[in-house]
Amino acid sequence: MQTFGCQMNVHDSERMDEVLRAHGWVAAADAASADVIVLNTCSVREKAENKLRSEVGRLAPLKRSKPDLVIVVAGCVAQQEGEALLSRVEYLDLVIGPDNLIELPALLEAQRQGAPPTTRTVFDTDAPHFLAARPERGRAPVSAFVTTMKGCDERCSFCVVPYTRGPERYRPAAEIVAECQKWIDAGTREIVLLGQTVDSFRDDALPPPESSDPDESQFPHLLRLIAREVPGVLRLRYTSPHPRHCTPSLARAHAELDVLAHHVHMPVQSGSDRMLRRMIRRYKRAEYIERIGRLRASRSDMTISTDVIVGFPGETDEDFAETLSLVSEVGFTSLFGFKFSPRPHTPALKLIDDVPEAVKAERLARLFALSEHQTQTHLATLAGSTQAVLVEGRSERSAGFEGRTIRNEIVHVEGASAFDLAGRVVDVHVTRANRHSVAGELTPAARAAAPPAVASAPAAVRSLPVVD
Repeated sequence: MQTFGCQMNVHDSERMDEVLRAHGWVAAADAASADVIVLNTCSVREKAENKLRSEVGRLAPLKRSKPDLVIVVAGCVAQQEGEALLSRVEYLDLVIGPDNLIELPALLEAQRQGAPPTTRTVFDTDAPHFLAARPERGRAPVSAFVTTMKGCDERCSFCVVPYTRGPERYRPAAEIVAECQKWIDAGTREIVLLGQTVDSFRDDALPPPESSDPDESQFPHLLRLIAREVPGVLRLRYTSPHPRHCTPSLARAHAELDVLAHHVHMPVQSGSDRMLRRMIRRYKRAEYIERIGRLRASRSDMTISTDVIVGFPGETDEDFAETLSLVSEVGFTSLFGFKFSPRPHTPALKLIDDVPEAVKAERLARLFALSEHQTQTHLATLAGSTQAVLVEGRSERSAGFEGRTIRNEIVHVEGASAFDLAGRVVDVHVTRANRHSVAGELTPAARAAAPPAVASAPAAVRSLPVVD
């Protein structure tokens, strides 16, 4: 299984993996030994279908040598292109949308019985269904995604998600709480609530929104419910929110709930009001800054990251300068930056993409230079401090461990290979700042309390790589 794109696709791949294993399938060590290959695709950026064609082309010799091999395309490109993919991309057997994942085992069995290439891309708008996780002790990650909703009603002019994921549908709060508890019972320590606009959440079973503000939602009530009903969760995060729903009640939840991370990823996209109008973002620069200010006031050490698009149709040098000034004014500790690329079925297709590619590249480089400076300046302030780190596992870069602070800073714990730290919150003395992380050592008290590492059997093979 290969996963492209966002956290929602990672979540969907994990659910497909669970559904298939529940029906007797086991993960293959590599493509050559597989009976089924699933490409879980993303269409948020340009050339998504070209990337898909490239991947299928790479698999073509394998398919020719193993005619019974079933190649599946899932995710947003599957939903976006549907039946057309079967005629345009050779060797595909099954195209399945995000709302049809539960049907995957039956559809695969039909393929193995000789069914023709098939497409299933039907939204479940009349009776929304959320594929529940099936966490197993010994396999549960330290940090787990729990989906709260799917789809999006925002209709930003650049975004294909409303087309590929459908309208907003919310999962019952009771289901969300039950799944969080299952993860905690299986050994998970951090829950990340997931949704296209996660903070727009609504459920009639919860108390009504705290005000009549149309931007208000019941998301703060959901956060309080999880904190109360799942006491074993050590940290609670969410992604990705929309600034419209970053209301005073959400800031109060951050102030009152110690389990909530002191970090929020709040996409802004542009610092220019003119660009925000063309993007149909439904807030102004001043409103965004005000809402971030409320979040910052809730916790003195709150950090904010964001998403920014450069080169949107009509963006002038002045508009881009306003984006740079916003990045400086808010003081984001990190950001994801992207060059605008036209997506099918989006309102932005009606706009003239009048920003040359070279200008987009130059603006993106300047944006990243500013962001890197702010990130490194922030991380440098941590040198010499002691941080509580939730250890996620052993580091791929060193003999130690890797984890995150409650503000989402990545921490490499060095000189600790003799201990068993995964899933534990440990105090780390930060000795240096790296480019995008910090490094440090266990404090003497943390070292004395750390349990020794124990030998374990090799982990079962799982093939869920995340590919940008």
